[in-house]
Amino acid sequence: MDQLLIAGGRPLNGEVRISGAKNAALPIVCASLLTAEPLKLTNVPGLRDVTTLVKLLKGMGVESQRSDNGMILVGTDIHTPVATYELVKTMRASILVLGPLLARCGSAKVSLPGGCAIGERPVNLHIKGLEAMGAQIRIEHGYIVAEAPQLKGARIFMDTVTVTGTENLMMAAVLADGVTILENSAREPEVVDLAECLIKMGAKVKGHGTDVIHIEGVKTLHGAEHRVMPDRIESGTFLVAAAATHGDVTLVDSCPEALQAVLEKLREANAEIEEVGNRIRVRMRGPNHGVSLRTAPYPAFPTDMQAQFMAMNTVAEGTTVITETIFENRFMHVQELRRLGANIEIEGNTSIIRGVPSLEGAGVMATDLRASASLVIAGLIAQGETCVDRIYHLDRGYERIEEKLGLLGADIRRVAGQEGA
Repeated sequence: MDQLLIAGGRPLNGEVRISGAKNAALPIVCASLLTAEPLKLTNVPGLRDVTTLVKLLKGMGVESQRSDNGMILVGTDIHTPVATYELVKTMRASILVLGPLLARCGSAKVSLPGGCAIGERPVNLHIKGLEAMGAQIRIEHGYIVAEAPQLKGARIFMDTVTVTGTENLMMAAVLADGVTILENSAREPEVVDLAECLIKMGAKVKGHGTDVIHIEGVKTLHGAEHRVMPDRIESGTFLVAAAATHGDVTLVDSCPEALQAVLEKLREANAEIEEVGNRIRVRMRGPNHGVSLRTAPYPAFPTDMQAQFMAMNTVAEGTTVITETIFENRFMHVQELRRLGANIEIEGNTSIIRGVPSLEGAGVMATDLRASASLVIAGLIAQGETCVDRIYHLDRGYERIEEKLGLLGADIRRVAGQEGA
């Protein structure tokens, strides 16, 4: 099991190119199930999650060709509309095949995501929406079994904002008979990117980027070419790493318009931000003031950036408060940051961080994707060496992060972990 060894205390300086967005690429790859013609994608990140999803689609009948940062997907014959537990358990986003499979094939059998009880996470909203469109759905032996010879347009109100739920229902609706209106929809840029790809494929979608999306179903979709948007969470992670190390870093091929909540918090922390086209430059103007924040659906502060800001706050002046409103158990990185010397208390869904003069390197263990990023940032600002274990989480969402950080001057390297580590 690979590990990252980081010798901290070095400011990051230079330019870094941002990869395509994982959270946009995954639903867009699933959109290949909606047409028999080729879907040509560029700016596709080379990530484990993308590879897993392509493997899942191959078992259904989708052929793929990969080149540099591009991909061609051809779903001429979807012969097996089944997503098995063996692959779905490794990636929650696999649920995104449910809507397009049902729309294209009239049936689908998709494993429930690992560790997910129907009532606890928004998978129930996917099912409720598809049932409103006429699908017959039952749960059998851990699988969602769905049938609908022809989905019908419907007005669907989602009780809570769900990104994957919005994406799944939008993909189902593009081939439904009639008009579908999704109310209380997610407004995330990745939802907009999927909608733009679907429109290029011949779908009739309006209102994406707002909380009401209007979809007029069509009989078939055709092939298209689409460039996946830049990854705003990777962008935010590098911006925080630069600010936390008191560096001077410019992001290339980024997406400033999708990062305004993050950029505003960095300015509040005393960073100077310059936005020019698709480039963002960040540098600290003086002491790290730290920032209190509260996560909420887009366009508010993203939950996927909470852990990174917490790492920066550990060495900020004074006391900061972070409130997590999106996911439970999203503070699993706290105990690892404490191992580095951070002073953090948890009260329910709130963390109270009292800044310390410095962190000290130690062995830490990643518990999830964004927690991994926070531990890397903490390692970059800590004195001495930090060893981050279980970085397979990191590889799910960051493309060659150690190479990119190394080009910015970080002392970081990947090593093979010891057996039993």
